[in-house]
Amino acid sequence: MTPTNTWWSWDHAFEVLPKLLLEGFKITLFATVMGTLIALVLGLIVAIIRRSAPAIIATPFTWVVEFIRMTPLVVQLVFANLVLSPYINSTLAIGIGVLGVHYMTYMAEVYRAGIDSVPKGQWEAATALSLPQTRTWRAVVIPQAIRNTLPALGNYAISMFKETPFFFVIYIPELVRVAQTYGGQTFRFTESITLAGLIFLVASYPTSLLIRRLEKKLA
Repeated sequence: MTPTNTWWSWDHAFEVLPKLLLEGFKITLFATVMGTLIALVLGLIVAIIRRSAPAIIATPFTWVVEFIRMTPLVVQLVFANLVLSPYINSTLAIGIGVLGVHYMTYMAEVYRAGIDSVPKGQWEAATALSLPQTRTWRAVVIPQAIRNTLPALGNYAISMFKETPFFFVIYIPELVRVAQTYGGQTFRFTESITLAGLIFLVASYPTSLLIRRLEKKLA
């Protein structure tokens, strides 16, 4: 047996690849998409509340957001699973919820920066036209804020995709866990872990290029 065949086997690579794509990648991709949607919606709501609500409401929101943002995602996953598993049967749902809420804190800051970047004259014009506050946010502020923040939001979506391997702590069979399981069964970790990393790269890199082009276009 040659040294190359000792550390790499194409037979094992071709055997594990379908498992990674059909079992692991679909869960990883689903968790990323759903977590991103949760983070986008909740982040915008939190940013609006912190920007427009009275201090008695905005201040507790700020404390909660900072607490979530400053604690590790792994700890949040373990804690949420311990607390919620008796009431929620789906561990994947718990993981997606934690991932979305965790990244909601980052996206809320991005939204806040986007809202602050809206020119003061836009706010004054809406006031001069006697637009209701809800219409001011919906028709004037939010469209401009989202346009200014799309690249940053996209980057956080990619980060979420790359952090789904943390789901291993609550035994969700995402991409890396499938690779580790195969390696444990066959004692061939090199092929499975390498292919898992390449799948992350192939999925993430085109998205990052698209975000760069979007950023240049918006600039």
